[in-house]
Amino acid sequence: MSSVRIESVTIDEPAVRELIGELDAELHDLYPEAGAVHDRLDAAEVSAGRGVLLAAVDETTGDLLGCGAVRLREPGVAEIKRMYVRPQARGRGIGRALLGALEAEAEALFADRVVLETGARQIEAVELYHRAGYVEIERFGEYADSPLSLCMSRTIH
Repeated sequence: MSSVRIESVTIDEPAVRELIGELDAELHDLYPEAGAVHDRLDAAEVSAGRGVLLAAVDETTGDLLGCGAVRLREPGVAEIKRMYVRPQARGRGIGRALLGALEAEAEALFADRVVLETGARQIEAVELYHRAGYVEIERFGEYADSPLSLCMSRTIH
């Protein structure tokens, strides 16, 4: 993974919108059920002091390989959202690197706990989070009534 850097990006950059579009398409293919995909992320949620959107960038080509966001959900609790690595870049540790960078950003927002939602059919993502120390918790917020959602949490302090 030496040729990849993690950097802050804005949600309205064309390359970022394309990447998020790929994420949305993959999720809608995996979860065709009505209401199964929670794909909202507003620019205000990842603005200074509230959160950040990060991208994994190939240092050689400048291509975006993956992304992830963290937003402050409530004082002391941050939520990781929109984690995605392009299929051709998977297996290189990019997801792990993004997750670590997002946790560091959560700490910078004074969060001591991180929560996230992933889908029950995303086996690799669930394994990544388990390896990173996340445990399953009761579904929360907009995911509470979503039977295909799997919510997880980890203390980061």
